[in-house]
Amino acid sequence: MSLQSSHVPAWRRLPRSLLLAALALMLAWVLAPLRAAEVADATPAAASAPASGAEVSPAEDPATLMVFNRPIVHFHAALPGLPPSERARRAHAEIMRTLQLGGPGAVTSTTTPQGTMIMVDDVGIFVLLKGDLTRTQTIDSIVGALRAAIAEGQEARSFQAMLRASGFALLGTVVFALVIWGLAGMRRWLHARAVSLGHRYSQRLAVGGRALISGERIFGVARAVTTLVYYALVLIAAAEWLGFVLRRFPYTRRWGEELNDTGIEFGSKIAAAVADSLPGLAVAIAIFLIARGVLGLARPFFTQVESGQLSLSWIDRYTVRATRGLVHIGVWLFALAMAYPYLPGSDTEAFKGITVLLGVMLSLGSSNFVGQAMSGLILTYSRTLHVGEYVRIAEVEGTVTEMGTFATRIRTGLGEELTLPNTLIVGAVTKNYSRTVKSEGYIVDTVLTIGYDTPWRQVHAMMIEAARRTEGILPTPAPHVFQTALSDFYVEYRLVAQAVASAPRPRAQVLTDLHTHLQDVFNENGVQIMSPHYLGDPGQAKIVLPEHWNPPLAGKR
Repeated sequence: MSLQSSHVPAWRRLPRSLLLAALALMLAWVLAPLRAAEVADATPAAASAPASGAEVSPAEDPATLMVFNRPIVHFHAALPGLPPSERARRAHAEIMRTLQLGGPGAVTSTTTPQGTMIMVDDVGIFVLLKGDLTRTQTIDSIVGALRAAIAEGQEARSFQAMLRASGFALLGTVVFALVIWGLAGMRRWLHARAVSLGHRYSQRLAVGGRALISGERIFGVARAVTTLVYYALVLIAAAEWLGFVLRRFPYTRRWGEELNDTGIEFGSKIAAAVADSLPGLAVAIAIFLIARGVLGLARPFFTQVESGQLSLSWIDRYTVRATRGLVHIGVWLFALAMAYPYLPGSDTEAFKGITVLLGVMLSLGSSNFVGQAMSGLILTYSRTLHVGEYVRIAEVEGTVTEMGTFATRIRTGLGEELTLPNTLIVGAVTKNYSRTVKSEGYIVDTVLTIGYDTPWRQVHAMMIEAARRTEGILPTPAPHVFQTALSDFYVEYRLVAQAVASAPRPRAQVLTDLHTHLQDVFNENGVQIMSPHYLGDPGQAKIVLPEHWNPPLAGKR
């Protein structure tokens, strides 16, 4: 038996936030004394003040004087033999040397013929030339920055101050951990609440006993939203905690202040952008609400037409669905065009790039797209065919099951479902077997060629008898026989009947049954069915006697 323990160390069970906080605290504690202990081990340099009457030349590369991780001044001008970088190095060495004397660290300034002398404890440190001063870098701001840096250096050398800062940082870390724990608990509660509400309202949003939106889908959306909000709040809390901890220690205080200023600036920009976009967004929402209201007013009209309660000459129940779709598209496109200038970000380059991309995509595929859509509208408004009708399009024959904007679906009697592009249907001859019937259903017809030696009245009677025996053919209206041609050797007869609509069957099956009964009736009466390719009368009529209708299959026992 293995003696290896599976116990997880206690430090690995701590939240990551606490570990990160402890690491940042240790880093700040180590860096602050190291930086505070920085002294000018460089050799004391001479004062950076130029001699009287020395020329000052402009510098190409400015240098920054840093004291205790805080920028004090940016040197732009150069002295003879002293570029800005050397001026910054000597000023830093003078400050460290002066502070080592143990004075109070008082910062003052005085005017000299060369410029403005900055002094610490009445010791000249560096001279500010006219080329060093800018609109944002003034003598007062430089003196204030140096005072703050010296005060932070003195604070970093104070054990009590560092201990107090560590205590505040630890307290802030504990508060941050409690906030994260509270946010995690709220997230779990919201997830459980979303499950409960999802199952409750999914049953209310049901049509015909079937939920339009499942509870799992509602829960998924709610979980995604709460997770996004949770991580956003965690990020804000982490930024606030990190800025608070960094501001406790002198060496990292500048970073904390910059982090806080950056967060405030970012938040103010977001708030200003939201405030600026609110009026336009309100106008856009009002336009969309008006469009929705217009469509709501038109909905009862389309419903009455579709149900047959309202009859108009220019719209019926076959075209009302397409008309309603066109009206919806037109209203929403008009609303989008009106609201587009008021949408937030509509004048940005990114928004314009997306519009250009959509325009290019539509232009590349517009010819086929528009052609198919226009063909669908032609089929709908020309009333060439409707759903449920039995039609023949080119070599395809079947029942129309769906008429879409771009294609039409037809189910054949052989169990196939064919999808025909609307452009093909518009360009082909369509034979509709359902349009001339009195009710829903379709026409069944077939052609026979019989010789002149058979009385035509007998042929009519036999064909009508075969139709009577066929299941699915209506007795009313009665089947009718037409003599469509008097050829050289035979007469062409066409039987036309109407298939039943109450129990619809595939037209192919009805035709199969009709053809079998035609063969039976003609065999019973001893009449030969002739092929269209008639060459001459055979020595014996080609008929099958009733006793030979069901011969046993060869090899079957």
